[in-house]
Amino acid sequence: MRRLALRTGLRWKVSLAIAAVSTLVAVVLSLVVHNAARVSMLDNSRTVMDERVKVAQRWYEQSRVLGFGAKLDDPHLPEQLKKEAWRGQRATYLEDSGTGTPEVWASVPLRNGKVLSVHTKFQDRFAVLNDLDRVLIIGSVAVVLGGIALGVLIGDQLSRRLRKAATAARKLAEGDSEVRVRESIGGRVRDETDDLARAVDGMAEALQQRLEAERRVTADIAHELRTPVTGLLTAAELLPPGRPTELVRDRAQAMRTLVEDVLEVARLDGFAERAELQEIAVAEFITRRVRAVDPEAAVNVVRDAHVSTDPRRLERILGNLLANAARHGKPPFEVTVEGRILRVRDHGPGFPEELLADGPSRFRTGSKDRAGTGHGLGLTIAAGQARVLGARLTFRNADPLMDSCDEADGECRGAVAVLWLPESAPTNTGSFPIIEVPD
Repeated sequence: MRRLALRTGLRWKVSLAIAAVSTLVAVVLSLVVHNAARVSMLDNSRTVMDERVKVAQRWYEQSRVLGFGAKLDDPHLPEQLKKEAWRGQRATYLEDSGTGTPEVWASVPLRNGKVLSVHTKFQDRFAVLNDLDRVLIIGSVAVVLGGIALGVLIGDQLSRRLRKAATAARKLAEGDSEVRVRESIGGRVRDETDDLARAVDGMAEALQQRLEAERRVTADIAHELRTPVTGLLTAAELLPPGRPTELVRDRAQAMRTLVEDVLEVARLDGFAERAELQEIAVAEFITRRVRAVDPEAAVNVVRDAHVSTDPRRLERILGNLLANAARHGKPPFEVTVEGRILRVRDHGPGFPEELLADGPSRFRTGSKDRAGTGHGLGLTIAAGQARVLGARLTFRNADPLMDSCDEADGECRGAVAVLWLPESAPTNTGSFPIIEVPD
């Protein structure tokens, strides 16, 4: 069974932590203050009762009159005080059950053998203790709520900075080399978030420099190969007719195509390409180009649309998708036009799992089911040109629910490439195509 992970925000974790600490501190301090106040009141009450019994004793010995609520030989006198009186000691006694107001006794033995005693509950004094308890409760609640509010503020600030850092990091991962995490999070706070932003920015700059160096090396190599390959093609044209000459010309032409493709990939990776926009009718344009590239491919027009795009780059994308279908798939080949959406489908074994998971990769020609011919640059170039157009290029395999096919007859097999042309003109840098992975 899969374990369910509870995902909570950082602000609430910080708030709960501060609230828990605030609650613990408030409860402990309230108990300490309550007990200290109660002990102080009890000690003060016993002192007061001791002074009262001494005054009552002097009053009685001088005037034989009982005052201050004093009693002689009170039958309710606690046994502890009786024992102290037998010993000739003045004493106080506290009856405290833990609930309600404690009762305080004080007694003193007289010369005639009797015991003079006074007692009271000091209800007015211990009512103050109840008021103190209410104040402590209100104060504790205020401390806890204040701690939660402080935790929300602190956690929200940290969480906001982390979310901004994550957004900037995602943009970096998508290829936006101008984004810097430290600038995105903003603020002048120097904390671990700032250190993390510096580290990510440093890693991004180092990776960008490395990729740029690799791109320049690739472009330089391809550029240097262009001249000798052109000379090789020219020399091949001078060879006498025959099978060996055809093989040499074929391989030389394949090498020239590879060099041109590598140069195109290098230019696309360098973000140096810009779209030259024209207004076109999609259905007419696609039908004409498909007929020129593959006359046997079927064109289905569901809905026409007019878009502003670069016809040359759109033709390049369409040609590469059809070439990939012809090389790795099986006929019949279908091109569907549905407004700004173009679908190119074959009925072969479908795209390999690696391509569906990671997108097209240069010099990766397919899986075991898809023959390893070509150089694996066709879909890479198509994805790069789609980015220049601001379009979205997705890859998936045929689905019975999505493609209205009969799985029993094997008609559901095949690769489906979908190009989503943008509603508005692309920006100067274009946008990266999104590679969708089927569930």
